[in-house]
Amino acid sequence: MARTWLAVLGVAVGVSVLLPATPAAAHNSLTGSDPRNGARLAAAPKRIELRFLATPAPGTTKIAVTGPDNVPATGGAPTFAGNRVSVPFTPGPAGLYIVGYRVGSTDGHPVSGEIRFTLTTGTPAEPPSATPATSSAAPTSTEATSAAPTSSAAPPSPAPAADSRSDDGGSGWLWALAAVVVLGLLGGAVLLRRRSARD
Repeated sequence: MARTWLAVLGVAVGVSVLLPATPAAAHNSLTGSDPRNGARLAAAPKRIELRFLATPAPGTTKIAVTGPDNVPATGGAPTFAGNRVSVPFTPGPAGLYIVGYRVGSTDGHPVSGEIRFTLTTGTPAEPPSATPATSSAAPTSTEATSAAPTSSAAPPSPAPAADSRSDDGGSGWLWALAAVVVLGLLGGAVLLRRRSARD
Protein backbone atom coordinates (compact mmCIF):
# COMPACT_ATOMS: atom_id res chain seq x y z
CA MET A 1 0.00 0.00 0.00
CA ALA A 2 2.82 2.41 0.86
CA ARG A 3 4.51 1.65 -2.42
CA THR A 4 1.31 2.47 -4.26
CA TRP A 5 1.04 5.88 -2.60
CA LEU A 6 4.68 6.61 -3.32
CA ALA A 7 4.17 5.76 -6.99
CA VAL A 8 1.09 8.01 -7.24
CA LEU A 9 2.95 10.85 -5.48
CA GLY A 10 5.88 10.50 -7.86
CA VAL A 11 3.63 10.69 -10.91
CA ALA A 12 1.88 13.79 -9.55
CA VAL A 13 5.16 15.54 -8.85
CA GLY A 14 6.42 14.69 -12.33
CA VAL A 15 3.28 16.01 -13.97
CA SER A 16 3.41 19.23 -11.93
CA VAL A 17 7.03 19.78 -12.97
CA LEU A 18 6.41 19.10 -16.65
CA LEU A 19 3.21 21.11 -17.11
CA PRO A 20 4.68 24.61 -16.53
CA ALA A 21 7.57 23.84 -18.88
CA THR A 22 5.36 23.03 -21.85
CA PRO A 23 4.13 26.59 -22.64
CA ALA A 24 7.59 28.04 -22.04
CA ALA A 25 9.13 25.61 -24.49
CA ALA A 26 6.52 26.61 -27.07
CA HIS A 27 7.66 30.24 -27.03
CA ASN A 28 10.42 31.27 -29.41
CA SER A 29 13.33 33.38 -28.21
CA LEU A 30 16.52 34.99 -29.46
CA THR A 31 19.64 32.92 -28.78
CA GLY A 32 22.30 35.08 -30.45
CA SER A 33 23.10 37.69 -33.07
CA ASP A 34 25.87 38.98 -35.30
CA PRO A 35 26.86 41.64 -34.37
CA ARG A 36 26.19 40.76 -30.76
CA ASN A 37 24.09 42.96 -28.53
CA GLY A 38 26.11 45.92 -27.19
CA ALA A 39 28.97 45.54 -29.69
CA ARG A 40 31.08 48.49 -30.83
CA LEU A 41 32.21 48.18 -34.46
CA ALA A 42 34.77 50.19 -36.41
CA ALA A 43 33.71 48.55 -39.71
CA ALA A 44 30.06 48.14 -40.65
CA PRO A 45 28.84 44.58 -41.38
CA LYS A 46 27.21 43.80 -44.70
CA ARG A 47 24.39 41.82 -43.05
CA ILE A 48 22.82 41.49 -39.62
CA GLU A 49 22.00 37.96 -38.46
CA LEU A 50 19.62 36.90 -35.69
CA ARG A 51 19.49 33.34 -34.28
CA PHE A 52 16.37 31.96 -32.59
CA LEU A 53 15.50 28.97 -30.45
CA ALA A 54 12.92 27.75 -32.97
CA THR A 55 12.66 28.21 -36.71
CA PRO A 56 10.89 31.53 -37.37
CA ALA A 57 8.07 31.63 -39.91
CA PRO A 58 8.73 34.06 -42.78
CA GLY A 59 5.10 35.21 -42.82
CA THR A 60 5.14 36.37 -39.19
CA THR A 61 8.74 37.57 -38.89
CA LYS A 62 9.49 41.28 -39.08
CA ILE A 63 12.93 42.87 -38.67
CA ALA A 64 13.72 46.59 -38.83
CA VAL A 65 17.06 48.37 -38.42
CA THR A 66 17.27 52.07 -37.55
CA GLY A 67 20.32 54.26 -37.11
CA PRO A 68 21.02 57.70 -35.62
CA ASP A 69 18.09 60.12 -35.81
CA ASN A 70 15.81 57.09 -36.36
CA VAL A 71 16.91 56.76 -40.01
CA PRO A 72 16.10 53.33 -41.56
CA ALA A 73 19.21 51.22 -42.22
CA THR A 74 17.65 48.00 -43.57
CA GLY A 75 19.00 47.31 -47.04
CA GLY A 76 16.45 44.72 -48.20
CA ALA A 77 14.12 41.85 -47.32
CA PRO A 78 15.16 39.25 -44.71
CA THR A 79 16.41 35.81 -45.74
CA PHE A 80 15.80 32.61 -43.73
CA ALA A 81 18.05 29.61 -43.14
CA GLY A 82 16.80 27.25 -40.45
CA ASN A 83 16.59 29.16 -37.19
CA ARG A 84 18.66 32.07 -38.59
CA VAL A 85 17.32 35.26 -40.13
CA SER A 86 19.56 37.86 -41.80
CA VAL A 87 18.89 41.26 -43.36
CA PRO A 88 21.15 43.45 -45.53
CA PHE A 89 22.59 46.41 -43.64
CA THR A 90 22.93 49.92 -45.06
CA PRO A 91 25.31 51.84 -42.78
CA GLY A 92 24.98 55.55 -42.19
CA PRO A 93 26.75 57.95 -39.82
CA ALA A 94 28.53 56.78 -36.71
CA GLY A 95 26.26 56.18 -33.73
CA LEU A 96 23.78 53.76 -32.18
CA TYR A 97 21.90 51.23 -34.36
CA ILE A 98 18.85 49.31 -33.12
CA VAL A 99 17.69 46.00 -34.62
CA GLY A 100 14.06 45.34 -33.69
CA TYR A 101 12.50 41.92 -34.34
CA ARG A 102 9.10 40.26 -34.02
CA VAL A 103 8.67 36.51 -34.59
CA GLY A 104 5.84 34.06 -34.06
CA SER A 105 5.75 31.14 -31.67
CA THR A 106 4.32 27.65 -31.94
CA ASP A 107 1.66 28.54 -29.38
CA GLY A 108 0.58 31.55 -31.48
CA HIS A 109 2.05 34.24 -29.24
CA PRO A 110 4.48 36.63 -31.00
CA VAL A 111 7.83 37.38 -29.39
CA SER A 112 9.51 40.73 -29.92
CA GLY A 113 12.73 42.33 -28.77
CA GLU A 114 15.78 44.25 -29.98
CA ILE A 115 19.55 44.28 -30.02
CA ARG A 116 21.79 47.35 -30.13
CA PHE A 117 25.26 47.99 -31.48
CA THR A 118 27.34 51.10 -32.14
CA LEU A 119 29.29 52.10 -35.25
CA THR A 120 32.34 54.11 -34.26
CA THR A 121 33.13 55.05 -37.87
CA GLY A 122 30.28 56.04 -40.17
CA THR A 123 30.07 56.48 -43.91
CA PRO A 124 31.24 59.92 -45.10
CA ALA A 125 28.56 62.37 -46.11
CA GLU A 126 28.22 63.24 -49.79
CA PRO A 127 30.06 66.46 -50.66
CA PRO A 128 27.83 69.34 -51.75
CA SER A 129 27.66 69.95 -55.47
CA ALA A 130 30.17 72.62 -56.50
CA THR A 131 28.52 75.65 -58.06
CA PRO A 132 30.76 77.87 -60.21
CA ALA A 133 31.27 81.25 -58.60
CA THR A 134 30.44 84.17 -60.85
CA SER A 135 33.20 86.74 -61.13
CA SER A 136 32.21 90.20 -59.98
CA ALA A 137 34.44 91.75 -62.64
CA ALA A 138 32.86 89.88 -65.57
CA PRO A 139 29.48 91.33 -66.52
CA THR A 140 26.62 88.95 -67.00
CA SER A 141 24.66 88.74 -70.23
CA THR A 142 21.92 90.89 -68.70
CA GLU A 143 24.40 93.54 -67.60
CA ALA A 144 26.07 93.52 -71.01
CA THR A 145 22.72 93.95 -72.71
CA SER A 146 21.73 96.81 -70.43
CA ALA A 147 25.15 98.47 -70.83
CA ALA A 148 25.09 98.26 -74.65
CA PRO A 149 23.75 101.48 -76.28
CA THR A 150 20.35 101.10 -77.84
CA SER A 151 19.15 102.72 -81.04
CA SER A 152 17.12 105.28 -79.08
CA ALA A 153 20.20 106.40 -77.13
CA ALA A 154 22.43 106.73 -80.23
CA PRO A 155 23.87 110.22 -80.87
CA PRO A 156 21.91 112.30 -83.40
CA SER A 157 22.97 112.13 -87.02
CA PRO A 158 25.12 115.09 -88.18
CA ALA A 159 23.05 115.40 -91.38
CA PRO A 160 20.54 117.96 -90.03
CA ALA A 161 23.37 120.20 -88.75
CA ALA A 162 25.02 120.10 -92.18
CA ASP A 163 21.73 121.01 -93.81
CA SER A 164 21.25 124.01 -91.51
CA ARG A 165 24.74 125.21 -92.25
CA SER A 166 24.13 125.00 -96.01
CA ASP A 167 20.88 126.93 -95.61
CA ASP A 168 22.68 129.72 -93.75
CA GLY A 169 25.36 129.89 -96.42
CA GLY A 170 22.75 130.13 -99.20
CA SER A 171 20.90 133.00 -97.56
CA GLY A 172 24.20 134.88 -97.11
CA TRP A 173 24.93 134.61 -100.81
CA LEU A 174 21.48 135.89 -101.64
CA TRP A 175 22.04 138.98 -99.47
CA ALA A 176 25.38 139.65 -101.14
CA LEU A 177 23.85 139.30 -104.61
CA ALA A 178 21.04 141.66 -103.68
CA ALA A 179 23.56 144.20 -102.41
CA VAL A 180 25.52 143.99 -105.70
CA VAL A 181 22.33 144.51 -107.69
CA VAL A 182 21.35 147.54 -105.58
CA LEU A 183 24.81 149.05 -105.94
CA GLY A 184 24.69 148.44 -109.68
CA LEU A 185 21.34 150.20 -109.94
CA LEU A 186 22.59 153.16 -107.89
CA GLY A 187 25.69 153.43 -110.06
CA GLY A 188 23.59 153.33 -113.23
CA ALA A 189 21.34 156.08 -111.87
CA VAL A 190 24.36 158.28 -111.07
CA LEU A 191 25.72 157.81 -114.59
CA LEU A 192 22.38 158.69 -116.14
CA ARG A 193 22.17 161.89 -114.11
CA ARG A 194 25.67 162.96 -115.15
CA ARG A 195 24.88 162.41 -118.82
CA SER A 196 21.62 164.32 -118.59
CA ALA A 197 23.44 167.19 -116.87
CA ARG A 198 26.02 167.43 -119.64
CA ASP A 199 23.34 167.47 -122.29
